[in-house]
Amino acid sequence: MTNSNFHSAARNVIGGPRADCSLDPLTGWRRDGRCASGPDDLGNHSVCVLVTEEFLQFSKAAGNDLSTPRPELGFAGLRPGDCWCVCAGRWEEARRGGAAPLVRLDATHERALEVLDLGHLQAHAADTETE
Repeated sequence: MTNSNFHSAARNVIGGPRADCSLDPLTGWRRDGRCASGPDDLGNHSVCVLVTEEFLQFSKAAGNDLSTPRPELGFAGLRPGDCWCVCAGRWEEARRGGAAPLVRLDATHERALEVLDLGHLQAHAADTETE
C-alpha cells in the first residue's frame, strides 16, 4: 500500500471519511492539513485537537514546546484556538493529567484507536463536526 492510498482510504475514529484538521496553521505528519498516520509515523500523530493554553503548557512541560515560533522550521508556534494533529500518546498523557484539549472526531485518524479509548475521545469531543 502506498502512502497516497493509505492517506486517501483512512477513516476517522467514528467510521466516516476523515476531514481536514487545519490548513492554517498547516498541520499533519505530512504537513498536508490532515491527521494522517502510517508506518512512518512512530509518534502516531492522529488526534486532531483544538489547542488550549492549558495543553500548550502541559506539552511544553513534557518536552514538546508547541507555542514558541521556530522560523527555521517554518513553524509560527501555536495559539489557543488553533487546530493541530497531536500524538495519541501525548493526548492520553494530557487527559490523565487533566489538560486534554477537545478533539475533532471527524478529523482524528482511526489509528488513534490503537492507543486511545473511543469513549475518552467522545467525552472530549469538540462541537465542530458540522463545520
